[in-house]
Amino acid sequence: MTNDCIFCKIVNKQIPAHVLYEDELLLALMDAFPAAPGHVLIIPKAHAQDLHDLPEATAAAILPLAQRLAHKINETLQPDGINIIQNNGAAAGQVVFHYHMHLIPRKTGDNIIIKSKPLTVKTEELAEWCTRLTLN
Repeated sequence: MTNDCIFCKIVNKQIPAHVLYEDELLLALMDAFPAAPGHVLIIPKAHAQDLHDLPEATAAAILPLAQRLAHKINETLQPDGINIIQNNGAAAGQVVFHYHMHLIPRKTGDNIIIKSKPLTVKTEELAEWCTRLTLN
């Protein structure tokens, strides 16, 4: 835990939250500043700044929980889609530096903009990136 981390304070019950799920590794809660109705966050209980800092066992537990929550969101809120977003670092849009994943229910025409402009790249550039990023 870090003393100034809002998510650590939520995990330690120093700040109230609307908790949807809790186990030994994870907490799922309603986002206090939602982008849309039903906006949910998944956070690890142990402080990890971002994906790079997240223990592998915790990382392995997050996606199954996200899937379960996405199913529940679909059943109850019936959105047209769901964005699942996880930002790492300020340049990527991370604001709270405790790993968290967003599940944002979407409705057609909701005016939430999550968009990028694709790069124009040559096949040779893709091949170079592939060579550099291939896992051994």
